[in-house]
Amino acid sequence: MIRGVTTALYGWMERFAHDGVEWDWDALYGACAESGVDAVETDPEPHKVAVARRLGLAVSSSYIGLPLHLPWEELDTDRTVLPIAERLAAAGGTDLILNADQADWDHPVAKTSDGARRQGENLSRVAHLAAPLGLRVSLHNHAHTFDEAQLDLDSVLQYADASVGLCVDTGWAWFAGHDPLGWLREHPERVFAFHFRNMRGSVPTEDLGEGDLDIQAIVRAAVDSGYDGWLGLELWHPVEMTPARSMVEDVRRSATLLREAATA
Repeated sequence: MIRGVTTALYGWMERFAHDGVEWDWDALYGACAESGVDAVETDPEPHKVAVARRLGLAVSSSYIGLPLHLPWEELDTDRTVLPIAERLAAAGGTDLILNADQADWDHPVAKTSDGARRQGENLSRVAHLAAPLGLRVSLHNHAHTFDEAQLDLDSVLQYADASVGLCVDTGWAWFAGHDPLGWLREHPERVFAFHFRNMRGSVPTEDLGEGDLDIQAIVRAAVDSGYDGWLGLELWHPVEMTPARSMVEDVRRSATLLREAATA
């Protein structure tokens, strides 16, 4: 039932920058293909899709950051969402993943219950726009504190309708003091997507096999619950850790772990 292993691209871009590697889409997608993943999470503009297909990669999903707590009219979804959603559907993708951005990242504001309610209502409206395209909509948890992560969770579970799911980012959930396995076990029907990353304390680990999280247990619980989406990787090697291996090797190791856990 699992569609395959896909990778987000932010961690790749960060690692290339850290290593001083200049890249274009051929080089980036080529490294992804070399790592053995099945698909990429990207904005599938035509030239990118052509490169991905030439390399044997599918397009799984697209990621959009929006200040979802603002009034609907201020989101300007005809410009910010629909063009990407249409490209994603045309490329054969399945998942539109939204992140709850700040209105101004230079001046962050704490989320409120009213903001969580409005966020859920806006997520429902985006899901209704995306449904005719055959896309599922999920909220990616990116909150840094326990209470704000809970408000993001509430925005889906309490204030959005059942057409909206969760993209469970295991690393950010753990960083905020939540248990991503608990989220899955408590709300299996609302988990539409994953971003898998392991952590040691508050620092990401080099691959999924290292760290405080039992990634295999999360994958097995997903499979047992009937999860039918992609297993999404988002490795990230920030300055706080020094990787010993290449990004290609770390992604290959992590993709293998996900596949073995899904078939155990």
